[in-house]
Amino acid sequence: MSLRINHEFQIPSAYTLQRIDQAIASLLPQYSRARLQRWIREGLLTVDGRTVKQKDKVVGGEKIVVSVEEDAQSDRAESIPLLVVYEDEHLLVVDKPAGLVVHPGAGNPTGTLLNALLNHDSGLESIPRAGIVHRLDKDTSGLMVVAKTFEAQNYLVQEIQARRVTRIYDALVYGVMTRREGTVEGAIGRHPVHRKKMAIRKDGKPARTHYRILEQFEEHTRVECKLDTGRTHQIRVHMQSLGYPLIGDKTYGGSYRRPKSGDAWIEDALKDFQRQALHAKKLALKHPITDRLLSWTADPPPDFDELLELLRG
Repeated sequence: MSLRINHEFQIPSAYTLQRIDQAIASLLPQYSRARLQRWIREGLLTVDGRTVKQKDKVVGGEKIVVSVEEDAQSDRAESIPLLVVYEDEHLLVVDKPAGLVVHPGAGNPTGTLLNALLNHDSGLESIPRAGIVHRLDKDTSGLMVVAKTFEAQNYLVQEIQARRVTRIYDALVYGVMTRREGTVEGAIGRHPVHRKKMAIRKDGKPARTHYRILEQFEEHTRVECKLDTGRTHQIRVHMQSLGYPLIGDKTYGGSYRRPKSGDAWIEDALKDFQRQALHAKKLALKHPITDRLLSWTADPPPDFDELLELLRG
């Protein structure tokens, strides 16, 4: 079974002087950058009717045409349990467990959310990225929306870009936060030395996180974070920038810290918590067909809850 992919659109003037591969990646976020670059190299993506190189710059107003026929993804389906929160003929909302990678990639070609989705609904074979329009880090749990049609996918991509999709997270951080609520604005880009990390950089992509304190403990804080943008590792980077890294987040300063209280139960819980304490607890958006506002919530998983109860105690 093959998949026919067709797109025609113009480059907005806001992308003037960007590299063609970077501009296209922003305009067609439902496809991986590697996939888009391959289409450019193979001449399957044209600019004003001609082939281009990835590093060519755009001026704005060019006509982009994508015409691709690729094999479907049926051979990637795997029987992996999915916790489905909502489903209709257009949308699917799942509660992703911590430890599940969203997209296949180097080192994890199988065992991902994408593989699970293809097994859950074979119709997703014909949708780019099996309908995935946003992501959660491997060790972040919580709600994700998936598109079941091309129309729903294009709609959701536009809604996310326009910041009309509400995404709210629950986080546990080291330190007692004193400011009840606030906003972090710091552009995020690849770390200049550690390429698997992100960092706040002047040349990064704009990123904004709103936060408010939910609970304060002796040496820790439970905080709610609301995303305006969805950059890679955004909450983790922004909370670290405030001096309050997420518990368990070794990448961004959240390695084990012995509590001053000497409480053995809390010590053991902090040592055992081997992921960032982050859970996507609320998702809200307008339905692509009915325009009705839909909202979902998901309780934190047991490991998060157990740590929270110990901090309260």
